[in-house]
Amino acid sequence: MTVQLSHLTLAPPVFLAPLAGITDRPFRDLVLGFGAGLVVSEMVASQEMVQAKPGVRERAELGFGRANTAVQLAGREAHWMAEAARQVADNGAALIDINMGCPAKKVTSSSGAGASGSALMKDLDHALSLIEAVVGAVDIPVTLKTRLGWDDAMRNAPELARRAEAAGVRMITIHGRTRCQFYKGHADWAAIAEVKEAVTVPVIANGDITSTATARAALERSGADGVMVGRGAQGRPWVLAQIAAEVFGCPAPEVPRGGALAGLVAAHYEAMLGFYGRDLGLRVARKHLGWYMDTAGTGPILRRRILTARDPGEVLRALPEALADTAQHGAAA
Repeated sequence: MTVQLSHLTLAPPVFLAPLAGITDRPFRDLVLGFGAGLVVSEMVASQEMVQAKPGVRERAELGFGRANTAVQLAGREAHWMAEAARQVADNGAALIDINMGCPAKKVTSSSGAGASGSALMKDLDHALSLIEAVVGAVDIPVTLKTRLGWDDAMRNAPELARRAEAAGVRMITIHGRTRCQFYKGHADWAAIAEVKEAVTVPVIANGDITSTATARAALERSGADGVMVGRGAQGRPWVLAQIAAEVFGCPAPEVPRGGALAGLVAAHYEAMLGFYGRDLGLRVARKHLGWYMDTAGTGPILRRRILTARDPGEVLRALPEALADTAQHGAAA
């Protein structure tokens, strides 16, 4: 099964969600290497990008020219959204995704450059002006990621989806919660079916999809064309390929364990150090190391030693022991 967006074929229809501070280039490359159909950059603020505020472009590393990579833009002014879209398209981006789903207060607040993300669902006319500006500015496909609505009294995702499709959006991803739910409770995959019924473009289900079982359930209840995995990929960059194999019949990935897992984590760690530089890389890598050790069942003493180490060499030397088979961890810790 594939998702076709103009000249782009996205296969398998198992995609990596944008996660701030997580889906950087090293992690996206790793997930793509296992066989994801699409990865999405960390959200970048359109105005800050165009104005080239220090660190914005370097921090996001948007993936210009990289296959199966979408650049996600956020903002609330049509001028800046259009200019940012032109900029990323001119730099070789294959796909632009518009963020209308982020629930973070600093994004949805009306102060400063806020009132973007999922706050745009409170004013669909304004939301459509941004979509039209982006679609009109570029020739590459534009997609939209949003939620069911602002709150239970304003579940307007089907209407937004219909209007977005009419404006030229080629694919819509729906997180099965309202903004006011944040990440609490359970994603309502059945509610995504209303969006699927409202449009003819591909619809992707997102929210609480962490495994083959949850992916199958989300697809069955939503009728969606594919799934997007977010937090479920933390510490398990191969999980998207596992889902693709078991749901869509793609080749099964070799899930790394023991020495193979240590080798994968070491390579990811060194890629982060190279990408961010030694000092920042040490700090950024800790959350990923923690998730890998959660997956492997690393004991607390060894875990603490790795997460507090200030020497990359010490971390690399400890990884084989830390990520050995779970049965060995009692002795290792």
